[in-house]
Amino acid sequence: MTHTGFGSKLFDGLNYTLLTLIAVITLYPFWDSLIVSITPLNESIASSIHLYPKTITLEAYQYLWKLDQLWTSYKVSILITVLGTVISMLATTLAAYALSKKDLPGGRVIMFAIVFTMMFSGGIIPNYLVVKQLGMLNSVWAMMIPAAIQTYNLIIMRSFFVSIPESLEESAKIDGCNDFGILMRIVIPLSMPALATISLFYAVSKWNEFFTAVMYITNKDYWPLQLFLRSMLIDNEASFQSGGDSPFLLGQSIKMATIMISTIPVMMIYPFFQRYFVQGVTLGAVKE
Repeated sequence: MTHTGFGSKLFDGLNYTLLTLIAVITLYPFWDSLIVSITPLNESIASSIHLYPKTITLEAYQYLWKLDQLWTSYKVSILITVLGTVISMLATTLAAYALSKKDLPGGRVIMFAIVFTMMFSGGIIPNYLVVKQLGMLNSVWAMMIPAAIQTYNLIIMRSFFVSIPESLEESAKIDGCNDFGILMRIVIPLSMPALATISLFYAVSKWNEFFTAVMYITNKDYWPLQLFLRSMLIDNEASFQSGGDSPFLLGQSIKMATIMISTIPVMMIYPFFQRYFVQGVTLGAVKE
């Protein structure tokens, strides 16, 4: 009994130590970015490891604050995150509910075609031509409509809907409820953990939108925040290598301050949804 108790305490100790080490390794890059963003250039380049700031300066943030393009990109990112998540959730929920019905004509074929896209896609050029023909180049719709449904999220949502007892839907039908009423009054209220989880997946994906913006957006008025960040990093590097005296010579401070500005909003929202993660994904993994 004593040996068992010692083994359990030893395991707990090693487990906590390992998890603490992983947490430190995971959080350090963020901490390093924060420290460098408030540290003068000469101090930030003096050491490759930054545990605390010797001198604090907000010059990088003050410079970014005055950039009109930053706030334009912020508005675009907020728009595509909010509206894009709503569009994606609406499309994913309706598609998953329909595909969860075993009596759906051609349901298996449709599901196979959807899963097939996880392994093979049409390619960048066909996607670009489709977006161009639809007239969505240089518009926020190019970052929301083409990728409105992500296959992985659709599969999770469909599996969750399948796990809901059919008896509940049958009872609702007896009471005169149609399919849309069943979805709104029974399925969705029971699926809040999964909906919250998938919503966060979509929101983070939309907030980090970069590749589609590079492909479809050339007008700076429609740049999302991540594309602005890329521009800042490129301009900063070019200015630094040329030895000029522009504000970009704040160097690493500008880079890290821009990264912090684009990261903090997601970090502020994440804790409110994090508790749904395990429950939502686990319930979505129930076998048919």
